[in-house]
Amino acid sequence: MADTATATAGVDHHDDHGHHESFWSKYCFSTDHKIIGFQYLFTGMAMGLIGGFFSYVFRMHLAFPGSSIPFFGVVSPAAYNSLVTNHGTIMIFWVAMPVLIAALGNFLIPLMIGCDDMVFPKINRLSYQIFLISAIVLIASFFVPQGGFGGAWTAYPPLSAESQYNGTPFGAPMWLIAVTLEIVAFLLGGINFVTTVMNARAKGMKLYDIPMVVWMIVIASILFMASVGPLVAGAVMLLFDQTLGTGFFDPAAGGDPVLWQHLFWFFGHPEVYVVLLPAMGVVIEIICTFSRKKLFGYRMILYSSIGLGILSFFVWAHHQFISGVDPRATYLFTTTTLLISIPVAIMLFAMIGTLWGGSIRFTTPMLFALSFIAEFLIGGVTGIWLGSSGTDIYLHDTYFVLAHFHYTFVPIAIIGTFAAIYYWFPKMFGRQLNEFWGKIHFWGTVIPFNGIFLPLFVLGAAGQHRRIAGFTAYPDLYTENFQDLRVFATGSLIVLILFQIPFFINFIVSLKRGKKAGPNPWKANTLEWVAPSPPPHGNFGDNLPEVYRGPYEFSVEGREDDYWPQNLPEASK
Repeated sequence: MADTATATAGVDHHDDHGHHESFWSKYCFSTDHKIIGFQYLFTGMAMGLIGGFFSYVFRMHLAFPGSSIPFFGVVSPAAYNSLVTNHGTIMIFWVAMPVLIAALGNFLIPLMIGCDDMVFPKINRLSYQIFLISAIVLIASFFVPQGGFGGAWTAYPPLSAESQYNGTPFGAPMWLIAVTLEIVAFLLGGINFVTTVMNARAKGMKLYDIPMVVWMIVIASILFMASVGPLVAGAVMLLFDQTLGTGFFDPAAGGDPVLWQHLFWFFGHPEVYVVLLPAMGVVIEIICTFSRKKLFGYRMILYSSIGLGILSFFVWAHHQFISGVDPRATYLFTTTTLLISIPVAIMLFAMIGTLWGGSIRFTTPMLFALSFIAEFLIGGVTGIWLGSSGTDIYLHDTYFVLAHFHYTFVPIAIIGTFAAIYYWFPKMFGRQLNEFWGKIHFWGTVIPFNGIFLPLFVLGAAGQHRRIAGFTAYPDLYTENFQDLRVFATGSLIVLILFQIPFFINFIVSLKRGKKAGPNPWKANTLEWVAPSPPPHGNFGDNLPEVYRGPYEFSVEGREDDYWPQNLPEASK
């Protein structure tokens, strides 16, 4: 059936695309999975610049309160709330998800499973169009009267439900509409990803022959689809509270503000793993390629990721230990939070096991992959403290939480993304990024990142609340030692931002002047490296590849080459 699905899909896709398209139809209204992947990638990168600028503004305000911030001006309390809210929203919903899931999923899945396109190319195009509209709505919300939403990215009522509290009567509903549209876009994309992988694999590709990054994107898509329903329902109710005067989350009207927290975090914690799993998959592909080792524990990693996804539905209330939930429930959610660290640890140790004894090459993508493991471990360890109800009561909503959160999400959304771009850039564009500037970019990203967030653990342990716009009003928190840490963290952020300039220059210059890559510059095994670089319309031409083995057959005894592509028959040994 998979062969039939592939062949049938191939006929439909070629008819949809056409070989002689105008610029407008090819790059703006394309149904080609690669172009749609690039659209998600570049839109996510553009939104990342906006989110990064917001972080620069509010960190400068915290370091130098009351000063005029270059390129922005003086930050008012309302502006501070809006900047913090939309920074978090953008980096999660409009950067991490579109790049790690949508961009990589669209570009890689058909190539890595050996088919010519997604099985629903028009739905794929619609997914990006809705996503683009959601981004436009969010950006437009910054320019309405009273500006963008300022009720925190978690949108807790009553702050988010009443304009008299959040001060953004137009920005708040626009924020909700934008998030809802983004969710719809990813639901459509997830349907495509799962259906394509299950029905359009190359001849001979069994389930355990699927590359791990594809598995991770599929599992993440299923997690997203299974968890997002309550949030959509809650978003509709919150929108009605904002615009129609209903009281779903208003205690005075018989509502319950804590209900929103349950609806939000039932989605919000699986969402962490929705973006974590694709990043894990990226790191696995890179580690196997540049250690020239077979993946340690393929099935163990796969089953652990499935177990991780299941457990992620039973930990949400560890975000609510101080919200008034039944104290007996805290024991349950503390236990499940500790349990969920087990599958994550299994996957990380499997990566370390893959590295052990390998012939490691420290290329730029490998450096980012290794730093992902190191940095994410810090986030994981500090998460154990926050998942324990006793310590969370003290640390909740302090800068300790913020530092922990960024030690999980920055390795996922930033370090994982850079690893993927450096690794698959030759396949995407047919040229290689400059290694020297890539390593400059790596060190200029990873070192300042730690300079930003390690001091915040200290501030959080000292009890400093994360949503205070101006510490000058609190003399005990505005001591010289504390303020020096804020200045150091802000300076580190500026250094990190400046070191993104070499990346963008390297990216743009390499598109035209980079060294030509050839089809398989890394000597990897997975099917995307069989196609030309960049892949043409239809990916593989008239002859789709056939699969004879798993994706990680490196350094096979008795074989002259230290890699063995999936499409080479046994006789090639």
